[in-house]
Amino acid sequence: MSRVGKYPIDIPAGVTVTVEGDTLTTKGKLGELRLPLTEHVQTTVADGKVSVRPLGTAAQARMMWGTTRANIANMIKGVSTGYAKTMEITGTGYRAAVQGTNLVINLGFSHDVVYPVPAGIMITTPRPTAITVSGVDKRQVGQVAAEIRSYRPPEPYKGKGVRYDDETIRRKEGKKK
Repeated sequence: MSRVGKYPIDIPAGVTVTVEGDTLTTKGKLGELRLPLTEHVQTTVADGKVSVRPLGTAAQARMMWGTTRANIANMIKGVSTGYAKTMEITGTGYRAAVQGTNLVINLGFSHDVVYPVPAGIMITTPRPTAITVSGVDKRQVGQVAAEIRSYRPPEPYKGKGVRYDDETIRRKEGKKK
């Protein structure tokens, strides 16, 4: 039995949720998101709440119960408040800047890394060593942040690289003389 799936999701003011056929649509002040629903769960919208329940006791239905509920909750939060990930760049000469629709990052390579900003994502650089990725889709924000981090992940000896703000780097001791 799902412990997550059994709780209904409150719909905040300014957000509309509709179920049309096998698609759930959420609209809010920040945008619109769609979720294709499976045949294993039933989703109902009533009295300002979204409820999800499994159809049957099959393993697939029980798995999709909690997953669907979590995805709907993420969509509702995304269109009402949005998601953001902040990252720090550490290293001598490492910096980032937004130029048009591209993020240009200098990470110590012989060339600058040019990352095209995907649709639905907003990237800002409040400082040359800070990057903020924001958007309405939690999955897409996390994916873009992970792709930017993958160009130069933080290394354990000096801590140089791109890291998330809330990430701690396990540091290693260097060579002894």
